[in-house]
Amino acid sequence: MIGPVPDQPLPDDAPQQPGAAQPDPFDEPPYASAPTSARAVTLTVSMLLSAILFAVLLVVPTAYAVSSPGPTRDVLGKDNGKPLISISGAKTYPSTGELHLTTVSATGGPGYPSTPLRVLQGWASPWSVVQPREVLFPQEETREQIDSENTQQMVSSQENASVAALTELGYEVPATLTVAGTVEGSNAAGVVEKGDIILALDGTELPDYQSLLDGLGEVEAGDTITLTVRRNNAEKDLQIVTGTKDDGSAMIGVYIDPTFDMPVDITISIDGIGGPSAGTMFALGIIDKMTKEDEADGVVIAGTGTMDVSGEVGAIGGIRQKLEGARRDGATWFLAPASNCDEVVGHIPDGLHVARIATLHEAREAMTAIGAGKGSTLATCSAG
Repeated sequence: MIGPVPDQPLPDDAPQQPGAAQPDPFDEPPYASAPTSARAVTLTVSMLLSAILFAVLLVVPTAYAVSSPGPTRDVLGKDNGKPLISISGAKTYPSTGELHLTTVSATGGPGYPSTPLRVLQGWASPWSVVQPREVLFPQEETREQIDSENTQQMVSSQENASVAALTELGYEVPATLTVAGTVEGSNAAGVVEKGDIILALDGTELPDYQSLLDGLGEVEAGDTITLTVRRNNAEKDLQIVTGTKDDGSAMIGVYIDPTFDMPVDITISIDGIGGPSAGTMFALGIIDKMTKEDEADGVVIAGTGTMDVSGEVGAIGGIRQKLEGARRDGATWFLAPASNCDEVVGHIPDGLHVARIATLHEAREAMTAIGAGKGSTLATCSAG
């Protein structure tokens, strides 16, 4: 049968006919698509559901609070390009070591909820603590209220640290001792009034807060003292029977809001960190800067603890998280409040050594011993 010959594909090396349409090598062959299998549908749906679940894990709040190791800051260094501690009115000296304040990062409070993913990460980490939200945030407060309280505590911590450091260095820090209130049930209640300015104790003038502490140190609990105060521009002598503090020493039974006349201008600038627990490290940083000796001498020392104007180191929360944060950021030594020792025992990260401190003077001596390579002689936290 004679007729047209069907088109045949040309071999790759066959000459092309001029003017003939050439195939596009990028064209898909006109094959019919295979029907979608049940397995493919199941896989697609599973992936979609997994993506939705993952998104939920990222955003949905839970009823838990998670505490984890937070950032540390070298108080001898800079924060946002500015010296964290600036001193004028006194000579300062360079330092080769580092003194790190430590923090805890917490979620679960107002404005910072703990997501399921965050909770799972907390449970998986030996250095994080997951607990019901109301344990860490027992009061119904707004994020703004919490931030304001943390800021006020940080400001008070900086002032206390400055006063304690200058006193430790031998400075007199004049203060006006104003009564902010009385302890309920104490003999001072109903005798001393809010707004009274304390001038003298048993006839001895009180030019600063330390003088008041020294005077009380000479009094036995239960003794009657004469407290001279200024009230409505007139001086009054008040007879008060002292009470007993937890440690057995005498107390007047008043709350004092001192106003200090600082002999040296000390400014502490730090952003994004609040609360009172950096007081001890602030005070050590001031001492290190104002003394010719290079106390830390190249060692990275971290620590924590509130600081009273009298130089007493107080307990803080989250010390286990702070220990790990210190190790993570290169510290080899950690200064821990003596009142937190029961939480330290058995939870010290490998490579980190702990020294127990109860006062600023002890903290200063520990810093010096560590810098001199004599840290092994320091008291540490121990069981019992």
